[in-house]
Amino acid sequence: MRTTPDGRRIPPAHADERAMLESWLDFQRATLALKCAGLDDREIRLPAVEPSRMTLLGLIRHMAEVERNWFQKVFAGTDIPWLYGDDSDSGFALDPGRGIDTALAEWRAEVARGRELTADASLEDSGTLPDRDAAVLGDKSVSLRWILIHLIEEYARHNGHADLLRERIDGTTGV
Repeated sequence: MRTTPDGRRIPPAHADERAMLESWLDFQRATLALKCAGLDDREIRLPAVEPSRMTLLGLIRHMAEVERNWFQKVFAGTDIPWLYGDDSDSGFALDPGRGIDTALAEWRAEVARGRELTADASLEDSGTLPDRDAAVLGDKSVSLRWILIHLIEEYARHNGHADLLRERIDGTTGV
């Protein structure tokens, strides 16, 4: 498999749908990790601009919550608590005692658990949404295909934020 100069695996130009979706999701995950690489605890906590509280550390925590929600709660129907309290802050609020190493380990564990839960599933298999989300979508269930596409979109959107945060911290730009 081909890689970018920074080591991320490039999704294949031709593959079946499942391989394509999973490859693009992994590429987006690797991009977020790359944006955090080499930063110290102070830098990883720097917000974008006033009044935003968004930080790279908060993005990692948020995506751990997103992974947990879509794969464990929605797809697998597991009744587990949120990683960082209730879902009102979605992981963006920071804890002075929990830094990037802890957040990355928690995020990676959520990614691994999601892979386990979906490894033998069909793209047509569905999970059940909470009533609040079902009311917005207009359906009580979503397919694994929908979840994978949504996560690609979620990561891509937040990777745009991560680009700007990293550029503000040390001038690093690029994909």
